[in-house]
Amino acid sequence: MPEKLSPYKSYGEKLISLFARLMFSGQSHSLTELSKMLKCSKQTVLRLVNDIQRSYGVDIEESMQGNKKYYRLKKPKLIPPAINLTEMEMNVLRMCKAFSEHLLGKELFKEATRALEKSQVLLPRDKALSSHSFASFSPGSIDYTPYQESIRILLEAMEKKKICKISYRAIMSESLKTFYIKPLKIFSHHDTIYLHAGMARKPGETYKEPDFDPLLAMHRIKKVELTERMFEFPTKYDFEKIFNQDFGIIKEDSFRVEVEFTGWSAEYVAERIWSPDQKIIKKADGKIRLIFSSSSESELTGWALSFADEARVIKPKWLVEKVSQTIKRMEKVYS
Repeated sequence: MPEKLSPYKSYGEKLISLFARLMFSGQSHSLTELSKMLKCSKQTVLRLVNDIQRSYGVDIEESMQGNKKYYRLKKPKLIPPAINLTEMEMNVLRMCKAFSEHLLGKELFKEATRALEKSQVLLPRDKALSSHSFASFSPGSIDYTPYQESIRILLEAMEKKKICKISYRAIMSESLKTFYIKPLKIFSHHDTIYLHAGMARKPGETYKEPDFDPLLAMHRIKKVELTERMFEFPTKYDFEKIFNQDFGIIKEDSFRVEVEFTGWSAEYVAERIWSPDQKIIKKADGKIRLIFSSSSESELTGWALSFADEARVIKPKWLVEKVSQTIKRMEKVYS
């Protein structure tokens, strides 16, 4: 095996050198010239060019002059106006990226990182920012790396308004279900990514209005296929009205709830918004009474019990009875 032309220079150093030469010179360079400059083979130069284009989306133009290949960093025909990106704006973007790392998965997180690295150029040279100021606490979270392709396909379907065929396995179910959906919104809730969609007609079947629109956990979608069928985004669709009016991601009939809190839990609950129409009544003994709306009995029961003996459901009576029965069953488990 022949010795490398430059055994003391790493592949990464060569990649940076090539990128810098193409970016700052603005000129065309022959394959032979680049090979000599980097002290490597022409095959390595071609691999470097390919990696730069694939990793950063940089458009490197290839041309022929006689029997020689030339490469040049292609510049856009229209140069966008300068954007005054402030240090604080960049800090906020870095914070958002760090907070969502466990939701994005490895590949999408890399893309977000590259986007910020490109935006860094818009800052004054003396503004050196560190990305080490922010992080996310991720125990109990889902690794979304295996679902990157599904997310990409759904994003494309949402942009092009195309119906998708999906294979989905619901929780506690051993079998997959296949159906057609109109992807409407991807959102996060309690460190989980969800897809809210409209049900679409199966090919060859008569459309039947569903009782409710599908709410799908992203990690339970096993396969997504883009179809050629189009759909119209519903003009009256209002995500805020559907999801952010009541406590609970499961949307059943809304009902009013009263829960009394004491101790640490009283302060914790008072600091947060549980539904837009909530009321908090403070009592002289340090207790508070939270009155709010919920659309999910199961989620509310688990939430109330998570505060142990520092929370007591007051109303409605039927919910008080269900929580009481749950506590009795828990007592049997531990007795």
